Amino acid sequence: MSVSAFMEKHFRHFNARETLAAAKAYRQFIDDGGKMLVSLAGAMSTGELGISLAEMIRQDKVHAISCTAANLEEDIFNLFAHDDYRIIPDWRALRAEDEERLQREGFNRVTDTCIPETVMKHTQQHLLRYWSEAAERGESYYPYEYFWRLLDEPELQDKYQIPLEHSWVAAAKEKNLLIVSPGIEDSTLGNIFTARVMEGKVRSHRALRSGTEQLELLAKWYQQQCREHPLGFFQIGGGIAGDFAICVVPMLIQDLELDVPLWSYFAQISDAVTSYGGYSGAVPNEKITWTKLSAESPKFMIQSDASIVAPLIFAYVLGE
Repeated sequence: MSVSAFMEKHFRHFNARETLAAAKAYRQFIDDGGKMLVSLAGAMSTGELGISLAEMIRQDKVHAISCTAANLEEDIFNLFAHDDYRIIPDWRALRAEDEERLQREGFNRVTDTCIPETVMKHTQQHLLRYWSEAAERGESYYPYEYFWRLLDEPELQDKYQIPLEHSWVAAAKEKNLLIVSPGIEDSTLGNIFTARVMEGKVRSHRALRSGTEQLELLAKWYQQQCREHPLGFFQIGGGIAGDFAICVVPMLIQDLELDVPLWSYFAQISDAVTSYGGYSGAVPNEKITWTKLSAESPKFMIQSDASIVAPLIFAYVLGE
């Protein structure tokens, strides 16, 4: 039985029904000529969502990405160091002493997966050269452009530890997909970049283009694409990756006073509970007053684990 057939047979109620409904609407939206932005929060790259997300990108089911810089860098970390990662099956039972031992051994834990610090240092060596050269020339680049340069390094291409087709960043490069990553300072390499500027190894912060420049880049993409296509928003988690990108519409309408359509599809996978003032668990209708969605926009809120649900939805959209 295919994944799609399994979902249609068994996903009948509650979050399962919502998952299937979101998947059906996503597939129809693309079939009708829509284009989809996907936002990535959490640690989806470390959770190897790239296996399914990369295929979605290659088959033109995803047309832009808004992600935390951690997801951007962790896709590359996984590409170069997957075999050196350590999995902790009983991670909930770890004591503080166990965590200290992992730290001494050079690991950074994300739930059940420990990322070796060696890959961060190795990646830094290459990026530092790019950053320094750009700063010396007075040039400035978006975060994803530096990572795409890494993928162009011939001497690194035989060091991949996973199939390149499992990297969503590589798939995005292949398709020349728009990637925005707000808040890059809240990432390992964002921290390293700042440290190198502070010690003078990178001459200027301007080597890395700012969040507001990325918002302008996304706004121009939206303006161009919405002339010919309805645009949808598929949100994994919450946080800055989601709110940064979805806010491009109210900015265009309210601050630039332009006549552009609202987002025409919205779905979110989140394990956050609805709470006072929280964004990650806010119900989709709350976005209506913020000029992000209309009352008629298809809206889906799936309260579940994105590492389980997102690959299922992607498989359905791909017709698997």
